[in-house]
Amino acid sequence: MFDELKADIARLVALYEKEKQRADSLAGLLTERDAQVRKYREEVKKCKEQITDLNLQIDNLRLRSAFSSDSDRSQAEAGIDKLIKEIDECIKLLES
Repeated sequence: MFDELKADIARLVALYEKEKQRADSLAGLLTERDAQVRKYREEVKKCKEQITDLNLQIDNLRLRSAFSSDSDRSQAEAGIDKLIKEIDECIKLLES
């Protein structure tokens, strides 16, 4: 009976150690994931700021093109197209 009790205690200790290692491993993984989430949130914040800036630039270009000649207008449209592409890239980054 005493030997069985010792064996049960040894099994319990082994199970405890195994679960403790698993918990430590999961805690480390959680810490890594938290760091990744913080990093991605910063990237999202920067992209949102960039989108806001680009939208302001688009508005300014549209105003300029409304008051400019046809040759200037085509250049402004090309600039707007470029800015729209940059905005689309930021949106894709936000969605991923």
